[in-house]
Amino acid sequence: MELDQAIQERRSIRGFTDEPVSRELLEEVIALANRAPSSMNTQPWHLHVLTGEPLERVRRGNTERMLGGVTPTRDIEDYAAYEGEHRARQIEIAVQLFEAMGIERNDKERRQDWVMRGFRQFDAPVSIVVCFDRSLLSNTIAHFDTGAMTYGLVLAAWNRGLGAVINGQGIMQSPVVREVAQIPEDQVILTCVALGWPDEDFVANSVVSRRRPVENAARFLGFEG
Repeated sequence: MELDQAIQERRSIRGFTDEPVSRELLEEVIALANRAPSSMNTQPWHLHVLTGEPLERVRRGNTERMLGGVTPTRDIEDYAAYEGEHRARQIEIAVQLFEAMGIERNDKERRQDWVMRGFRQFDAPVSIVVCFDRSLLSNTIAHFDTGAMTYGLVLAAWNRGLGAVINGQGIMQSPVVREVAQIPEDQVILTCVALGWPDEDFVANSVVSRRRPVENAARFLGFEG
């Protein structure tokens, strides 16, 4: 697949088949993502790849704690509620997804089930927990670098027919994830990526988020004349 095509066609996949993903293919995807640029070539990221029984334990732990009213606990500083145009875009994609799934605004049961899917890693066969070195917690460039690698990860997966969604919900109960995945304390859990073979019958997978035009995102200076 051409790079332009992969970037243009990539979508966040939230429904997966039960077909397993081989370790060999995952290593191939990670090897490509590992080529991401980083400040001074520091490569601050660490990946913990879960499937099978460990992943099921994370799903159960996340679900039980969320339904039990346990306050989410994450390693990174929680962000405040989005406002203004950022909130508008957040609402827009939620509306797109709910319309595709036929979830009505007053259908509290289905809306809650949709939210819980995120804590279950969207029932994907693989979850990749993305971490970086705790010694760089206050270094925002390390967050940026790890994000660049994560984008490379989902692009490399898409290029091989795999689907993925970067899933902050999956690590909102970070103590569960850390215990099950045996993540050392000198690593900060940043996010996770739910990954697997896309379920073509899951209608939300067809949703393409709308993007603002270039002139709204970029300014060009010195190009006149």
